[in-house]
Amino acid sequence: MDLQERIKAFAKLGDFLSQFSKDTIQKKENIEHNEIFFDGFKHQLKLAQENNGWFTDENMRFSLEGWSKLLTEENLETWLKPYNISNVQPKLVAIIMAGNIPLVGFHDFLSVLITGHHVLVKQSSNDKHLIPYLAKYLEFVEPQFKGTIHFTDGKMENFDAVIATGSDNTARYFEYYFKNKPSIIRNNRNSVAVLTGNETEAEMKNLSEDIFRYYGLGCRNVSKIFIPKNYNFDAFFNGIYHWHPIIEKAKYANNYDYNKAVYLMSEFDMLENGFLMIKEDPSYASPIATVFYEYYDDIEQLKQRLKADVNKIQCVVAKGFSENEIAFGHTQKPELWDYADSVDSVEFLLAI
Repeated sequence: MDLQERIKAFAKLGDFLSQFSKDTIQKKENIEHNEIFFDGFKHQLKLAQENNGWFTDENMRFSLEGWSKLLTEENLETWLKPYNISNVQPKLVAIIMAGNIPLVGFHDFLSVLITGHHVLVKQSSNDKHLIPYLAKYLEFVEPQFKGTIHFTDGKMENFDAVIATGSDNTARYFEYYFKNKPSIIRNNRNSVAVLTGNETEAEMKNLSEDIFRYYGLGCRNVSKIFIPKNYNFDAFFNGIYHWHPIIEKAKYANNYDYNKAVYLMSEFDMLENGFLMIKEDPSYASPIATVFYEYYDDIEQLKQRLKADVNKIQCVVAKGFSENEIAFGHTQKPELWDYADSVDSVEFLLAI
């Protein structure tokens, strides 16, 4: 199977996923093997939601819509053009996936297969229904994928390299356990936003997407904002208000109530609007239903601070702050070449 055949197969998967948008599920004509897979995938979405209360219909379909837009022949070719993907000797690459948001491990899965390697996947129990089904679809549209995709619940053995994602604690375990294998080991990261007080109403509304999408559970979710002295929070609260129905979700509401009680009993100063709390705190990782904030005096000093903490930060949302900043509202819309932790996984896979 050559690269172009693999690209075409993933583009067909993108066509299949285009039937599942964040607004609706609609069966289309001329989608290969749709009669076999369409209704079955709807069932997998139902199972995924029953297995994990954070995986709502809306959030899963948001993820699927994003992937459908990424998995086009044009996008895939643009992504892979800088690399020399020829004469790759297939290796077995193990992937240990997180399960915090839907399909969070799919980019690693795609990267391994698109570069011509075989994949051995160990999924999180929180996200175990979607990728195996999509893998089966890939095998139907391109039978040469059969025998290259493996899933396991047990011990991972006989692999040549590994990509593992987990917490700071599990990352230390991974680094020790896989010390003799080529590896990419990912740990906890969070995203921040740098505000000036001059943001437009639209930008603040877009920032709310970076905060609340997936209930804030992703490493690309903004969990902390940096603000100038004497910042007026009215613009912030006005911009996020349209997300207020999120409090109707039981799991989110339970976290909101719990964290609010903790803050009140501890007599912490915080502001809240009935569905989100903001608290001054030097940490990057905030609890669910909470965003931390910190004041800055000097923008250059803040740049140096974030540069020093680069290994703790996934995204910086801002306007005119730095060359690597992400626009408001775009943290959960990464391109194929936006690598987690800024580690080029394709380059890694071509070097093993």
